[in-house]
Amino acid sequence: GCTSLTSITIPNGVTAIGTGAFYNCTSLTNITLPNSLTTIEDEAFRNCTGLTSITIPDSVTRIGSSAFSGCKGLLRVVLPKSITTIEVASFYQCSSLTTLTIPQGVTTIKSNAFAACTGLTGLCLPDSLTKIENWAFASCSNLTRITVPASVTSMGESIFREGSGLTI
Repeated sequence: GCTSLTSITIPNGVTAIGTGAFYNCTSLTNITLPNSLTTIEDEAFRNCTGLTSITIPDSVTRIGSSAFSGCKGLLRVVLPKSITTIEVASFYQCSSLTTLTIPQGVTTIKSNAFAACTGLTGLCLPDSLTKIENWAFASCSNLTRITVPASVTSMGESIFREGSGLTI
């Protein structure tokens, strides 16, 4: 809730950003994450509405539930190649998100992971993906094209609910 915080550099040696660490830091626009970082806990950057871009280092193996939920100004996310699961509501309501690459190695996209990301228009899912849970891309109203690989063996309910013009 540090609403005046605009920029932060996490020093090298830090391995985890705790639950809710920067929750509601609405003026935060710039953050630099160290290569020593392995974990971003639940709700770590939730509602950081001023954040426009984030590059998560490849050392990160876990991005928690709702970690970036409500970051409505977030335009671009670079996900690490080291993650295998995109947790529940990790990027829920990141309505400005237009640039997203889900890296090879991701096997599971959990419920509501990218729901209400209305800025997304197209998405290519990696060949490593095997499971997409309920409402993963629900209310992505501008999503018009998505490539679901043959490796997906489990798909939950309403994954693309309220996605207008979608072709799969």
